[in-house]
Amino acid sequence: MKWQGRRQSDNVEDRRSISGGKVAVGGGIIGIIILLLNVFGGETGQQIAPILEQMQGGQTQTEAAAPLSKEDEEMGQFVKVVLADNEDIWGKIFAEHGMTYKNPKLVLFRGSVQTSCGGASSASGPFYCPADQKVYMDLGFFEELKTKFGAKGGDFAIAYVIAHEIGHHVQTLLGTSAKMHRDQEGKSQAAANKLSVALELQADFYAGVWAHYNEKNLDEGDIEEALSAANAVGDDAIQSKMQGQIVPDSFTHGTSEQRMYWFKKGFKTGDIKQGTTFEEI
Repeated sequence: MKWQGRRQSDNVEDRRSISGGKVAVGGGIIGIIILLLNVFGGETGQQIAPILEQMQGGQTQTEAAAPLSKEDEEMGQFVKVVLADNEDIWGKIFAEHGMTYKNPKLVLFRGSVQTSCGGASSASGPFYCPADQKVYMDLGFFEELKTKFGAKGGDFAIAYVIAHEIGHHVQTLLGTSAKMHRDQEGKSQAAANKLSVALELQADFYAGVWAHYNEKNLDEGDIEEALSAANAVGDDAIQSKMQGQIVPDSFTHGTSEQRMYWFKKGFKTGDIKQGTTFEEI
């Protein structure tokens, strides 16, 4: 992605030099489960993460604050450019529909973080907290995505995840998230999960819409990086890797094929009205 020398957002809170707290030593299967439950904005992982972390017992330690390396600084600048692109594009889209877009904040952290949605560790993966309208990311997640789950990596994989989380912010502003939670009330677990899948796939669609409007800044291979990341975190791919069997009724984010399909649809159409995941899933 072409990003050097471009506008950087003022809405990034970089807490990486002060973050710390309890983090898993060397990962471990419980840490990976937490990550998978919460990957790309899922709320279930945030709820269950504290319980699973307690189960790790002596496998935790306190991480001291560390200065940012040159690479860390550069990654922070990249994130600020990606967030600025999201601000500009979604501000324009909302204005075209007679609405006002409110910029969210993005928090970079290491180890653990406190949010208005509760505490979370880096094992929770990137997530959006609607209570404070902030996206939270430990950039170490992307190395895990590449080494443990087979994604290609690359800077646009990071950009895709940010755009997906901003998609959840868009859903909050439009009232989609609140309506989905109301619709889940009284439903069976399988039916409630289906609504969660629709919400996640719509966030993937919105990430594709953002990429559509940002196409002039993309490098060759960027879309493939995004699709590789989407493929790696499909519920079917995760379940097959982690438990050796696939249970569709337990899906909360969608299959690899669905995640790639909706991202591509958003990228191709650039039309937010085409994100009809709740009607089609």
